[in-house]
Amino acid sequence: MTPAVWGGLLGLATAAGLILAAARVAAIRRPPLSIRVLPYVRDVTALQSAPGARPATQASGNPVRAVFGPSVQRAAEMMGRLLGGHESVRRRLERAGLERTVHDFRVEQLLWGLTAFAVAAAYGVLRALADPGSAVASAMLCVSAFACGVVARDQRLSGQVKTRERRILAEFPTIAELLALAVAAGESPVVALDRVVRRSRGELSRDLERLLAAVRTGEPVSAAFDRLAATSGLPLVSRFAQGVAVAVERGTPLADVLHAQAADVREAGRRELIEVAARREVLMMVPVVFLVLPVTVLFAFWPGVVGLSLTTP
Repeated sequence: MTPAVWGGLLGLATAAGLILAAARVAAIRRPPLSIRVLPYVRDVTALQSAPGARPATQASGNPVRAVFGPSVQRAAEMMGRLLGGHESVRRRLERAGLERTVHDFRVEQLLWGLTAFAVAAAYGVLRALADPGSAVASAMLCVSAFACGVVARDQRLSGQVKTRERRILAEFPTIAELLALAVAAGESPVVALDRVVRRSRGELSRDLERLLAAVRTGEPVSAAFDRLAATSGLPLVSRFAQGVAVAVERGTPLADVLHAQAADVREAGRRELIEVAARREVLMMVPVVFLVLPVTVLFAFWPGVVGLSLTTP
């Protein structure tokens, strides 16, 4: 074929690609039917707060997400089916206080794995330039890096759960004491809860704020606290929620129960601190035995050794 024919074919392919790209961009920027119809059938405030009513610029303004998003979504679904454990991931997301679905977490796992895979692949390419026979080892390294990235995101979620639970345990005695004081002053549990939530900040306060919002929308108080007890991963918070639910249902005294729970938490914190100190005591002996003691022995015996070497014929 002549160069003119090749040039014509390349120009035709380029024009077709530009036309397809322009058509796709126009289709992406066009507002969906739901956004065009919802303003006429729903209140504007409800439309703005609805998760599916985002503007088209926010929903699909990113070309990279528009191009690679469907493929990543399908790969995340496949990885979720292979890994399983959807209920465990959902529970940990709730305990970590993350407003994400299991599918969103699988997408993040996939992205972490692809990032680790890309780093390992770059290293493998550089290594292959110096040693062409290391292709199999580089491929194994890339697969291992992908698996490590997926597992690292899962471990990160577990770490977020533990961090949040430690914060909840740290602020629980104060919240319980404030609730006990408000209830002892004559306020109802719901009013006392509202007062404490408005004057405190923290992870437990956010959970109680969501619980209070559910109560204000019509959910029974006992049912809301029972749900908090079922979803919480801490036995202490579960006992607290169950105690409040029983007190609301049966009218039993709540102040004494809250004071006792706060005292139990503080006592458990003291015991944990003593146990941690006992474990750290052994580690504190390592520099003393292997660093300070040899230097002390050296300073004690070195003058005698030098004196003996000087006096000995």
